[in-house]
Amino acid sequence: MYAERASRLPGAVVWSRVLTGPAPGEGAGHGAGEGSGTARDAVLPDGCMDLLWTEGRLLVAGPDTRPHIPDRVPGGWAGVRFHPGTAPAYLGVPAHELRDRRVDLADLWPAPEVRRLTARIDAAADPVDALEELALLRAAGAGPPDPLLREVVAALDAGRPVAETADRLGLGARQLHRRSLAAFGYGPKTLARILRLQRALALARDGVPFARTALSAGFADQAHMARDVKELAGATLGELTRHRW
Repeated sequence: MYAERASRLPGAVVWSRVLTGPAPGEGAGHGAGEGSGTARDAVLPDGCMDLLWTEGRLLVAGPDTRPHIPDRVPGGWAGVRFHPGTAPAYLGVPAHELRDRRVDLADLWPAPEVRRLTARIDAAADPVDALEELALLRAAGAGPPDPLLREVVAALDAGRPVAETADRLGLGARQLHRRSLAAFGYGPKTLARILRLQRALALARDGVPFARTALSAGFADQAHMARDVKELAGATLGELTRHRW
């Protein structure tokens, strides 16, 4: 069973999942575990990073550029999915170092501190709320992320070209690429493709015909959309909309 809600941390989402057994076809929260599930469990690229908890363990899910198939080990999972570009400021690690990876938080923060935090969340009456509280405290100590990063996401998600986005924000192409690597884990062109993928998925799941989805999401045509979706998601748009991925 999967549930999510808006977080008290601006732009973030708090989610939880309880796995009771290896039932193929059920989705998985972003980044939960390491790949022993099925293709239908795949977590698709979305531009985000997550702070994850499962009993006895805290992890970070880096930004994905390909589908990630999470673990199907039964148990409870919780996550805080950060708004694109914000997690590196809170977690203290450049996003590109975690691209397509799931790592133990103890590899990024002092191990004694992580053991203490893990034990606190394990013992909490509601580990989901306790994990969110950890994210809130970390964010408060780190200060707000660079507001320019939200402008980058907003511009690219609106379908603006990368060069135009850089010009509007007063950045050179190299400077935008460098800042994007640190904040998002990849360059702005890859981020734009991933955001476009998510727009297409949302439209198609709402029943918009594929030809109209392609144009509304910003693809040149339906064939372009088909190639891009297959490359990023590892499946066709039809497969993604027929099943709960």
